[in-house]
Amino acid sequence: MFRLTPVVKNLLIINVVIFILQAISPQVDVGYCIGYPNLLSDDLLTSFIALFNVRTDCFKPFQLFTYMFAHDGFGHIFGNMLFLLAFGPTLEEYWGQRKFLFFYMAAGLGAAIFYVLMTIFLGTDSYPYMLGASGAVYGVMTAFGIIFANMEMRLLFFPISFKAKYVVLVLGSITIISSFRPRAAGDDVAHLAHLGGIVIAIVLLLFWRSQGRY
Repeated sequence: MFRLTPVVKNLLIINVVIFILQAISPQVDVGYCIGYPNLLSDDLLTSFIALFNVRTDCFKPFQLFTYMFAHDGFGHIFGNMLFLLAFGPTLEEYWGQRKFLFFYMAAGLGAAIFYVLMTIFLGTDSYPYMLGASGAVYGVMTAFGIIFANMEMRLLFFPISFKAKYVVLVLGSITIISSFRPRAAGDDVAHLAHLGGIVIAIVLLLFWRSQGRY
């Protein structure tokens, strides 16, 4: 049974409101950002808050933060918010609202920076922009799997329960493999951002543990 905690509730509301605003915003040309005017279009709000390739004129530093509140379609936002609702409330109750919010934002921002650095040095992604809460959500999911490793979880459509550490291990492994294998046709998922969220979560937890603030 899902339950809502204050920070998770507000994050859900913010993401849904922005998704609705994206849906009603007028379409504009974003093809010029990659040197091909009129080839690619998207809504006005997305063109402002999505994280554009740092090699383009459309990149703005604030997009490292705003990208995590925009989504590309109903399936995208539904999946991210479902995972946030599944893993977030328990962490928020464990840490408290301020620490959970800090962790969520740090995972999202860190995932964006990780994504940018990896695409620059490895040249593994050529999409003009990236958006979605996945980096932050994968960070939350990773922290949940580490802190509540042996908690039993029942996934949707599965009649049996799994320990949290196995759920997170499987999802994390898929992300790692997907980040470095050749990209399949039609695969527009920012796997490196997911991986970035996982990495930031582990680094933060290790730091907090060393400080006795786990």
